Amino acid sequence: MMLTTERLILRPWEDRDRSPMGRIYADPHVRRYLANELTIDEAIVEVDLAIERARSNGFHFQPAELKSGGQLVGMIGLGVLSEPTQAAITSELRVEIGWFLAKEHWGKGLASEGARAWLKYAWSLDLSEVAAFTAKANAPSQRVMQKIGMIYDPTSDYDDPRCDEGNWLRPQVVYRIRNPNSARAAGIFSKNHRRAAGRA
Repeated sequence: MMLTTERLILRPWEDRDRSPMGRIYADPHVRRYLANELTIDEAIVEVDLAIERARSNGFHFQPAELKSGGQLVGMIGLGVLSEPTQAAITSELRVEIGWFLAKEHWGKGLASEGARAWLKYAWSLDLSEVAAFTAKANAPSQRVMQKIGMIYDPTSDYDDPRCDEGNWLRPQVVYRIRNPNSARAAGIFSKNHRRAAGRA
C-alpha cells in the first residue's frame, strides 16, 4: 500500500528498512511509554513481524519517509488488533491506528499528517471504526489522537497485563473514531463526546 501526503511517503516495507527501523524501535526514549525494552535485534524481529502482517492482512504499520530526501522517520499505519487487546478493549473493535517516529522528528506534525492519510484509507476499506490506545501518561500521543479527530472513550480504558499492579504504565486509555461515511457516525460521535466531556 502506497500513500502520500504533503511531506510524507507511506510505502510498503523494503529490506533496507529493517536496520534503521530497528534502531528507532529500540530507542529507550522513543519507547518510554511502552511496557518493555528491546534490543536492536529484538526490534528488528518486531519489524519482520510488521512486514509479515502487512503481507497477510493487506495493511499494517508501514514505513514513513520524507518526500524531501527520502529519510525514514518511522512507521505509521493500521493494525489488526490482537485477540488479548481486542478482548481488553471491546469485542467490537478490530483495527487500530498507530505511529512510531524517531525522536528527531517529533513536534513537526508528521504523525498526525500520516495518520490522517491512513484513516482515509481505512474508510475506503469501509471499516466502521478505528481505535487507538496508549499509556494514560502518554500525553503527546493522545494529542495526536485528538488532532486527527479521535474521541476519548473512558469506558474502554484497561490495564496493560504486561505491567505489574501499581506500574505507572499499566493504565491504558482508548480513543475511537467512526467512519464519517457511516450513517450512525454522527450520533455516536456526539454521544462519545458528551461522555468524555463528563469524565474530564
